[in-house]
Amino acid sequence: MFKALLSLFKKSDTKPPQPVRSAQASKSRPKVASTRIGELGEHKINIQLDQLPKECKSLSDLMLSNPKSRTGYTQIDHVVISPYCLFVIETKNYNGEIKGGRTDQQWSVSNRYKMYNPLKQNYGHIKAIESLIQGIAAVKFISMVSFTMRCRFSIDPDLRKIHSDELVVYDVELSEFISRKLISLKTGTPEPSISTAEIQTIYEHLLQANITDAEIRKLHVQRIKGKN
Repeated sequence: MFKALLSLFKKSDTKPPQPVRSAQASKSRPKVASTRIGELGEHKINIQLDQLPKECKSLSDLMLSNPKSRTGYTQIDHVVISPYCLFVIETKNYNGEIKGGRTDQQWSVSNRYKMYNPLKQNYGHIKAIESLIQGIAAVKFISMVSFTMRCRFSIDPDLRKIHSDELVVYDVELSEFISRKLISLKTGTPEPSISTAEIQTIYEHLLQANITDAEIRKLHVQRIKGKN
């Protein structure tokens, strides 16, 4: 009798096996698409540009005609027009250790990937702008390359020093470096080299020259990737 009752209790306590959810599965998140990562990066840069002195004007995502480029065009991430110089900014979205020198043809990412020296790339952007605005004002150009905080730098140390006209920075410190560079230039030349009227004229020239046609922009990207 006792054994029979005990067997009944055991049956009532028995539960069907439950699926086990691992902590990793419960915390997993959908991957962020590369386009979304790009949008977030641009948003961070725009926040930085909004913090610049009010006498500065900025433009983003410019595409200019450039006969010297193999695609026929030059695409520039950001331009900041200030009373002392023009900052031409190339943005990069890599993850890892960035290695390279000022004169190297290629830089590396964690010794696994190669990229064309972004300073040389930006030099082409500067020459395209220079040819477009020549005659407006005597303009000094500062080349800047911005990386995300997911990188760490193993580069020429001078590229992190404010006296250089070629600077490599993190996206979150972009406005800081621009402001420091402007203070440095102002110390050397108290009088602005670009007047307020000239800043506006340069801004309008670049705005009018900007190619917004979606098909041309698509073709430019395809040619860069070697699809055409």
